[in-house]
Formats: sequence, C-alpha cells, structure tokens
Amino acid sequence: MTHTVDVHAHVLLPDVEQLVAGTPGFEEARALDARRNGPAALKVSGEMIRERFARLTDVRARLRAMDEQRVDVQLVSPSPSHYHYWADEELAEKVFRLANEAVAAHCSAEPARLRGLGLVPLQHPRLAVAALDHALDAGLLGVEISSHAPGRELSDPALDPLWARAEQTGALLFLHPFGCTLDERLDQWYLSNSVGQPTENAVALSHLIFSGVLDRHPGLRIIAAHGGGYLPTHIGRADHAWRTRTDAGAHCAHLPSSYLRRLYFDSLVHDPYVLRELVRVAGADRVLLGSDFPFDMGASDPLGALRAARLDDAAFDAVRGATASALLDLS
Repeated sequence: MTHTVDVHAHVLLPDVEQLVAGTPGFEEARALDARRNGPAALKVSGEMIRERFARLTDVRARLRAMDEQRVDVQLVSPSPSHYHYWADEELAEKVFRLANEAVAAHCSAEPARLRGLGLVPLQHPRLAVAALDHALDAGLLGVEISSHAPGRELSDPALDPLWARAEQTGALLFLHPFGCTLDERLDQWYLSNSVGQPTENAVALSHLIFSGVLDRHPGLRIIAAHGGGYLPTHIGRADHAWRTRTDAGAHCAHLPSSYLRRLYFDSLVHDPYVLRELVRVAGADRVLLGSDFPFDMGASDPLGALRAARLDDAAFDAVRGATASALLDLS
C-alpha cells in the first residue's frame, strides 16, 4: 500500500533562537525582516505561531494532526526562520550543528513516520559540505536551503562543491525561500509571502537552470516548495528567451522547460487548476504532496486539495506518496 507522504512540514527549534539571540547581527536581521513584512504581518504571524506552537514542537501533537489529515509520513524541515544567513562562520557552524541534531532528535521519537532535513549555511560555502555531511551523519535525508543568501545566488560557483556532494550522496535539497529581496514594496497585505515566496522560488530555480548548475550536476534531487512558484506556469517565456537570445542560452544546454522534469515540486499551489498545470509540465512523477504544516499559509487538508485537481488515478497515487516513498526510501 502506498504511504501518504507530506514533504513540506516544519519544526520550530527554540534552542536555535536562544543560541543566536543577542549576537552581533541579530537585531539588524530582525529589523530587516520587520521592514520586509510590515507591522501588521508580524502581529498576525506572532499570534499564529503561538496558537500552533505545540504542533511545531511536540511530536505527539504533530502525530495527532497527521492522523487528522490522514498523512502517514512527514518530511520535516526546520522553520525557514532558522536559516540565519547573516551569522558569521563561528556562529553559523553552531547553528547548523544544533539545528541538525534537534531535527534528528525530533524525528527519532517516531522514526517510522518522521524523516528529517537539516540546514547548511549558504552564506559560507566553505562550511556547506561539512554541514551537509553532518546532517546525513545525524540520520537526516538532506538539507533545506533558501532561494539565496545575502550577496550569493544559487548559481554562485562557490556553491559547486555543495551541489557535487549532494549529488554524490543522493541527499535531498528542499528549496524553500525565506524573505524576499523586493523589500518594502511588499510590506503590506502579506504580499511579502503571497507574492514574495513564489517570486523567490522562480528566481532561484531560474538561476539553477540558466547558469548550468543542473547540467553540471544532473543527479541533484531538488524539491521546490510552493510548486516552484511562478516558474512552471510561466516557463514558456523562459523557453522563448532561450530560443531567441544568445545571452539567455549561453550557459544552459537545453530548453528551460526540460529541466522541470529533473526537479521535484510540492503540490502547495492553492489552486486545483494550477496543480493540474504543474503536473502537466513537470510530470506526475515529479510532484509531491506538500502542506506547509502547520502554518496558516499551508493546506489544512492536503489530500482534499489534491483530490480537487481531479487527476487520474495513477497521477493521484504518484503525488499522494508513491514518488515520495521512493525518494525517502520508505520501503
């Protein structure tokens, strides 16, 4: 029987926040986050976290919620608020070690139902391979990364050793943005998330495609959160640029849309027609159930959202968990 697998579920790590509190750069990072989101969003988010704190930290509360959602297995990743890409090398190493060990401990309480991902400090490529190895040694399946680090895109050649190591080990890379560089333009009405997250997904994936990262490392196992953002439904424009302009295709060996079938995407797109289009362009075997558990921008009924797309039985089964079961080696 196929497991129902949710690949987009988060855990909150209070010890990580206690570690970074009061350190140089912390207040500046908080102020930047506040400017980008705006005061109304911060207020609502604070209330939301308090209400969902148990599901974010307590394994028993998590399992009860999973049972209510009829989810058998979760791939648990740290809340993206724990990236702390502003941290210096010494602090960044402490962050990834503490985060990796905390996620592993959380998942070890129910190993048959919980698999975990750790963190790597993208702002310090010199530490990234060691951080990935630390996560794997802790029993995690890979790491979660954002769409960029300050001054460093995912196309940066300095990150090539990370991609090579991830390819070599078969580690999962969960691409989940945090924050948006459009800054105060999105500081009202929660545009920082509703517009910012899909924008960041599209930009990050475009860097991986157009820079040739996916050509140099074809075995990478990348899962893009939020259905890959705007990119999959607007990939035709990227294809047109690649065909038409020499600069667009200078470092990208194949048509951009062809790379969608080398990536994985979660199903969290909030619209059954968009989900059907994602399945069409990427393939049913490249879309995985995702809920953003337990945040308010997630799907409280991920299976219901999947059913609403009215996929055929084979596609439904693949998205519900058949593909993810193989990726997570649940057999």
